[in-house]
Amino acid sequence: MNFDGILIGVMTFLIIGALHPIIIKAHFHMGTKVWPLFLLAGLICAGASLFCHTTVLGAVLAVAGFSLLWSIHEVFEQEERVQKGWFPANPKNAAKNQN
Repeated sequence: MNFDGILIGVMTFLIIGALHPIIIKAHFHMGTKVWPLFLLAGLICAGASLFCHTTVLGAVLAVAGFSLLWSIHEVFEQEERVQKGWFPANPKNAAKNQN
């Protein structure tokens, strides 16, 4: 039996699941200014996937890379969710924005 596909699926599930709270926390502490970190991490993971000799590791790195790149979009969506009141705003960031 070949469990590579199942392993890639489980890792994809875990990566996407882990990024949701990371996006929320990152936005809370840094606002939308965090997007370059997601860009850099995504490009590193996607680039590293090109040099992997194993299919599973290459696929997992690619999934992580593109999930991190998608997180850039989600950071800006999180900004809108905060403005709608669906998530709490960081009072320290709000005080900076008012000055």
